[in-house]
Amino acid sequence: MSDRETVISCRNAWKLFGDNPKKFFASMSGSESFDDIRRAGYIAGVRDVSVDVGRGEMLVIMGLSGSGKSTLVRCFSRLHDITTGTITVEGDDIGAMSERELIALRRSKMGMVFQSFGLLPHRTVLDNIAFPLEMRGQDRHDRRKRAMEVIELVGLSGREDYFPRELSGGQQQRVGIARSLAIEPDIWFLDEPFSALDPLIRREMQDEFLRLQQMLSKTIVFITHDFDEALRLADRIAIMKDGAIEQCDTPDQIVLNPATPYVRKFTEDIEKSRVVHAGVLSRPLNGAAPEGEPVQASATIQQLARQLVNDAREDLPVADADGALVGVLNRQQALDVLLGDA
Repeated sequence: MSDRETVISCRNAWKLFGDNPKKFFASMSGSESFDDIRRAGYIAGVRDVSVDVGRGEMLVIMGLSGSGKSTLVRCFSRLHDITTGTITVEGDDIGAMSERELIALRRSKMGMVFQSFGLLPHRTVLDNIAFPLEMRGQDRHDRRKRAMEVIELVGLSGREDYFPRELSGGQQQRVGIARSLAIEPDIWFLDEPFSALDPLIRREMQDEFLRLQQMLSKTIVFITHDFDEALRLADRIAIMKDGAIEQCDTPDQIVLNPATPYVRKFTEDIEKSRVVHAGVLSRPLNGAAPEGEPVQASATIQQLARQLVNDAREDLPVADADGALVGVLNRQQALDVLLGDA
């Protein structure tokens, strides 16, 4: 997870659904599969998950329907109580919190956006966005001022007096995002927020979302079943199957080194060259760097395609955003990613 400060830490978390999950878990040997648990009359929504989320990181959780991704995020906010294990938020065990403490945590630190926009039809855009501040007890002037700030932030200026029925799907989604941002959360949970949108609006919302994240640097857990969306948005991707995380890594590593056959299925149709960056393929400098113009570590192999085809050098120097040399890229290895292994 690099050197980010940990905000959410999940350790050996299980969420079993059934008549008496704690008693059933106590009777388990530890070798039971997802299907074994189901045959016993229980569903393993989350199965022995350990994962950390760093400050300012965007962790994308993906998987097919029923894989456990939404259940896991609901455990992160304790909308579901886990059967066993621990989940901490900024070092505090949320399982040990009282209801009052939990409500305070959600109101002060957590924002949530779900697939269904959940807008109040009888309230204007401004009043929808100000609603969580009203529930917090904030006075009318301050909450309207804050609502107008986030309306401008998400590009809805001039529509503050519109009702939801007067907005497009993409605009309604912006209202949902603005409403969650109004409380200025440190942690942001988004459960397939763009899946109901058509492809063009979805792409625009992804662009808007990336812009907001660049400005605000929130700690984000984002759920999707769309691998292209995950690759575009994520710092890291966690791929889930049957309640368990199959692999959690950067998009580059997920594509280059899938850990399981299931993960490989997700990646087999992905064009690696548009995901893998030069910095990931480079090896550390060992002595003098190759001569000539360096390539940018942040550039994808696809972006470097013309240079890789035309450049005769065996190795290319790699530089960071400040121009400092950080490694060496083997041209043939990069061409293998671009064109496929020989």
